[in-house]
Amino acid sequence: MTPIAAIDRGLSAGLAAELTDDLAATAFTVAKRFAAGATMWSIAPSWEPHALHIAVEFVHPVIMGKRALPAVALTGPDLVDLARVSVQPGDVVIAVAGADDAQARSVLRRAPAWGATTIWIGSGARPPAGAADHVLWLDDPDPRVPATGGFVLFYHLLWELTHVCFEHSGLLKPECAEDICLTCSDEGRLGEVVGPSTGGQAAVRTARGVQNVITTLVEPVAAGDLVLVHAGTAISKIQEGL
Repeated sequence: MTPIAAIDRGLSAGLAAELTDDLAATAFTVAKRFAAGATMWSIAPSWEPHALHIAVEFVHPVIMGKRALPAVALTGPDLVDLARVSVQPGDVVIAVAGADDAQARSVLRRAPAWGATTIWIGSGARPPAGAADHVLWLDDPDPRVPATGGFVLFYHLLWELTHVCFEHSGLLKPECAEDICLTCSDEGRLGEVVGPSTGGQAAVRTARGVQNVITTLVEPVAAGDLVLVHAGTAISKIQEGL
């Protein structure tokens, strides 16, 4: 039985089937990222205690024999800039926020350009499809939900299930061991412009690092703009709004 199947069986009695699947898949992804050396960065612009709680949960295991995992809460007035200088390729960004939270939306929208996997925990109206790699959501419009135990249950289970996945180390190996992956080498990659264009080129940060990209098709560009990069060329400009 795979880790995800085992997790599904264990959770099915207490959670809706959709949430069970979401939690299982999220935990498996998080375990793979940690196994590869990731750091988890947590944000919760309107509810900072959740961000702090997540970091504490992963860094300070309460069960003997469980490993401490690198996790840091990002707090403050400008989370986008803070996340930009903190997140490295392969890391995980987890946000606890409503779908209309501008800072959370901006961080999660940009995280793929930084090479990070994204998780969004929230309630009420859902974010658009594709807003994060994994979404753990309570479809309850009550504004008091963030102050109840629902969100805490999500990240407590996420911590526990991540450690369940560690017991299956053979499944945590990276999918692409080569520098150039024949499966994904031809795709468009989200990039964030890090400086003004000069002579039709600009420095752009993608999941593979900072590279000089031809920008003549999308001029003008400025630092902070999001672009889609294909074969060393910015082929379209991406609106930040999700």
